[in-house]
Formats: sequence, structure tokens, C-alpha cells
Amino acid sequence: MDLALLKIDATGLPSLPLGDYDKLRQGQVVLAFGSPEGLENSVTMGVISSVARQANPSRPMIYIQTDAPINPGNSGGPLVDVDGNVVGINTFIMTQGGGSEGLGFAIPCAVVKFAYAQLKEHGHVHRGHIGAAVQAITPGMAAALGLPQDHGVVVTDIDPGGPADSSGLKIQDVVIALDGQSIVTLAQFQTFLLLHTLGESIKVDVLRGSEKLTLQIPVVLQRNDLDKMVDLVNAEQNMIPKLGILALQIDEKIATMMPRIRMASGVIVAALTANGSPGEAGLRPGDIIHSFNRVPILTVEALRSALDGAKPGSLVVLQVERDGELQYTTFEME
Repeated sequence: MDLALLKIDATGLPSLPLGDYDKLRQGQVVLAFGSPEGLENSVTMGVISSVARQANPSRPMIYIQTDAPINPGNSGGPLVDVDGNVVGINTFIMTQGGGSEGLGFAIPCAVVKFAYAQLKEHGHVHRGHIGAAVQAITPGMAAALGLPQDHGVVVTDIDPGGPADSSGLKIQDVVIALDGQSIVTLAQFQTFLLLHTLGESIKVDVLRGSEKLTLQIPVVLQRNDLDKMVDLVNAEQNMIPKLGILALQIDEKIATMMPRIRMASGVIVAALTANGSPGEAGLRPGDIIHSFNRVPILTVEALRSALDGAKPGSLVVLQVERDGELQYTTFEME
């Protein structure tokens, strides 16, 4: 979500309220604040071009699109309506020349509210799901499958034994509403689920042929493989302060959680520590460390010993597997 939560030990600071995302409308006037190109406290004006733009079709995250001029340095600044409510946080632009071309994007205030509460309570974001995959309907798809409409979203997969399966949702069901709100686009469906409260049931209206059905489907926590690995971590045994990581030795159990692993050995980065010293290693959760200065690393203790034996100021080269690809990362020991 490109958001972080910072705690400031001060009181009585001025602040702006977060707006109501449901009330945002295309064409609404907004102001973008920030420090474009280092010019502090700059403000530009424009309108909302889209209230829910899915910039990357493979990711559920949606943004407010605006033509208010946004340039490098505006990121993190607020997008504000004429009443002074923060409706979004400026985050990126689409550009061919490097400057503003009227294609600016802000994280919606609804996402900010959701992430803030989650980060404050848990330190990370809990995402919900119902155990179903959906896809945008095209006219050709509708004709070939005999769907009741040629627009909207259709269910393409059901997780066996998941909430949707247990509640009676079927492949080729056309989703027309969630909790009474009409669903027209894939971005609407994904955003609604993203921001829905875990543990509650969601009312799903679908068309199955000519029949309209209403199902109650519980929203449950979506856990990925890294979430499961974190559950296996012991802070004392698995912490490597010199890299700022919590690491696990890859064994048969962990290898089954990682279908794309190249070599079934090494040490995997389960998480980054809040008070570590990652330096310039640039490691990410999910990275697998296979060697330290050409010496194979098979256990957490072996990695810790190699780091302890390296002199301050010496160069270190790690062979790291990331997303199924091997690469080297170089850094200087502190």
C-alpha cells in the first residue's frame, strides 16, 4: 500500500481530517500539496479524473486519479478537497518525460483509514478474502459462456472448502452487488473486499443464469506463505541483528511453502526486524541466502557465524534467490 505509520511524541499538533471516500465524485476539485522538485509547501489544483483507478491489472490496489499537477517531491503529500479534508495521499505519476502530464495518482483516504487502524493494532495489514477469484466480463466471454450480462465481474475459481465454496458460490456466477452496493468493475469488487472487516459476513448478490441469488459469505484472513513462516520464528533463535532480519533454515516443511524455490537449501528471510541494522544488504522478506562470500550457507547459525567473523569495513557478497532468480548483493560490514 506504500504507507507507513509514524508515532510522534507530541500533542496539540494541527491536523486535517480524512475525507469520506464514498462521497468523492469524478470532476470534483482537489488540491495537491507537497514539495515538487524540492519546492516546499507548493500547492496545485485540478479535478478528480477517476475515483477508483486500477493502475496495475494484476494487483487489487486502486487509486484516485487526478489531473492536479504532481511531480517528484509531491509523494506523501495530501490530496485535499475544497473543504480541507484529506481525500488521498499523493503517491506516483505516469509520465513519458519525467514531469507531470496530468496523470497523478493518490492512495484513497478509505485505504489510509483501513491501513492506519491495522498498522496501529497489529504492526502490519491483515487482508481479507472469501476464497473466490473473479474476472472482468468481456462481450466475447459473455457470449461464449452464455452469461446473463456482458459487463461486470464473473467468478472464475473457487477455493475448495473455502468460505465461498461453503456458502454456495459457483464458478460462472456473475456478481452484481456486495452488501447492496452495485459492482460494475473488477476494481470495485477487489477494493470492497480489501477494505472489508475480517470476521464479518458479506452479502453477495449474484446472477446464476436467469436466477438471482443472495449469499452470505464470511470474510476470513488471507495468509500467504510468509505469514505462515513468521509463525515458526523464535525471536531469540532466528534473529540476525547484523542484517536486521529474522531468518529460518530451509527444511522439508518450509520448502513445501515455496513452490518456486531453485535450491532446497539455505536460509530464508522470514521478516525484517524493527530495530535491526540492515545496512546496505537490501534484503526483503522471502529472499533466500545461499552463500556468504562463496561459502554455502545452510543454517541460521552458519550465517550468524560468517557475519561475526567478518571484519568491520570488509566487503560481503551474498548469493540471494529472489522470486525464483539468483543474484548477488554486495555491502560493507559496519
